Amino acid sequence: MINFLSEAKYDAVSLGEIMLRLDPGESRIKLARNFATWEGGGEYNVAKCLAYVFGLNTAVITALADNEIAKLLTYYIRSGGVSTEYIKYFAYDGIGKNVRNGINFTERGFGIRGAQGVSDRGYTAVSQLKSSDIDLAKLFQKDKVKVLHTGGIFAALSENTSKTALDIIKFAKESGTIISYDLNFRPSLWEYNGGQENARKINSQIAQYVDIMIGNEEDFSEALGIVVKGYDSSLKVVDPEVYADIQAAALQAFPNFKVVATTLRGVKTATINSWTACATSADVGFLQGLDLPDLEIMDRVGGGDSFASGLIYGLLTTGNLAKSLNYGIAHGALAMTTPGDTSMASLSEVENIIKGGSARVKR
Repeated sequence: MINFLSEAKYDAVSLGEIMLRLDPGESRIKLARNFATWEGGGEYNVAKCLAYVFGLNTAVITALADNEIAKLLTYYIRSGGVSTEYIKYFAYDGIGKNVRNGINFTERGFGIRGAQGVSDRGYTAVSQLKSSDIDLAKLFQKDKVKVLHTGGIFAALSENTSKTALDIIKFAKESGTIISYDLNFRPSLWEYNGGQENARKINSQIAQYVDIMIGNEEDFSEALGIVVKGYDSSLKVVDPEVYADIQAAALQAFPNFKVVATTLRGVKTATINSWTACATSADVGFLQGLDLPDLEIMDRVGGGDSFASGLIYGLLTTGNLAKSLNYGIAHGALAMTTPGDTSMASLSEVENIIKGGSARVKR
């Protein structure tokens, strides 16, 4: 279904921002005395999960301001098994006026209280990253990469990252790398980068080079302008039949897409969600995967990224869309049972969920 490079140093490389997450645990941001710290970022989370959970060789393309926070983030990245070879370190000015590292405060939510995030990411190093800052020839032509994963969050950070994303995606594509892209439409980011009109312009340009396109809920309509009758983004409709139409429309608009995938989340409370996913390809058609109608959530952040990593792992190792979809669903579900942006699961746990295994104690 997808022809990946047969030999490559890296199974997957992610392009995106990595922030330091401060987590107040069971408390609230506004009253917390202590915070746990994690590294995280929509695109990076995929590389981390593919390395830590699925045992693949991965790297990240990003930039950091060279200070103690960068050293902490680099330590976390390396601890997760992700190569830091292609991180650009910018000189730090001492106060973060011109270049800095992003910080993200996130509380998990519980019951009727939803999760909440407060980002502090203006003037970050990665927002200033140019394609010329990275040795693309070495990475994509000498080392070689099977999959490049990036998304709409990185593209939205600045006018510069919109261009950088497109430049790197084009170079990777021309080098034989498969492109995976998560639309991840964030109005708060695009507001300072040309608004929805520019979001559709940039994402439509990028989409021409994408093989695996992932979009949740309103992403396809807001970020690509693909509007299907019967879909109301304000209602957060979770209806597989509607998504079958959306995905078919996406394939028609962009015939280069090999796979279009969508997570389907129904928020009953912050701690009880329905969770499944669907995908479409030209050769297989529409599929809905494993259905978890009452999934208990500890920390929902990163669930979609964990789905993406499971999907990519399945496509890389099995080439079977139905199996790949279930790897994504099971892994995304497990990732939301632990704190932090990235997964603490194991491959055996993922495969146990796919087989219908229980949560019975193991000892």
